[in-house]
Amino acid sequence: QVQLVESGGGLVQAGGSLRLSCAASGRTVNNYAMAWFRQAPGKEREFVAAIHWSGLKNYVDSVKCRFTISRDNAKNTVYLQMTSLKFEDTASYYCAARPGRSTWSRTEYDYWGQGTQVTVSS
Repeated sequence: QVQLVESGGGLVQAGGSLRLSCAASGRTVNNYAMAWFRQAPGKEREFVAAIHWSGLKNYVDSVKCRFTISRDNAKNTVYLQMTSLKFEDTASYYCAARPGRSTWSRTEYDYWGQGTQVTVSS
């Protein structure tokens, strides 16, 4: 079993930055794909970014050039650096993990964190 705990959310003005962290425990996730999803009120949970165990990264178009996903295998932690934040980035952000390749499909992830709230004021 893998437990995931997100942190780093908060309230920020438009144009600001935040860094989210996702700490994994229970087992090493070095050979896992890790991803971030987000869910705004009344909307479905959507893919934001993923990083393969090899380091290959994928992003949804709306966050490209603004968000950066990274991982520190020594710390069993994944990060999401968010810059130039917009009001529409407001959501609960969830970390997810799955063995093997990364994917944008939320149904293919086996482990989820509880989420951290990001609120961007306009």
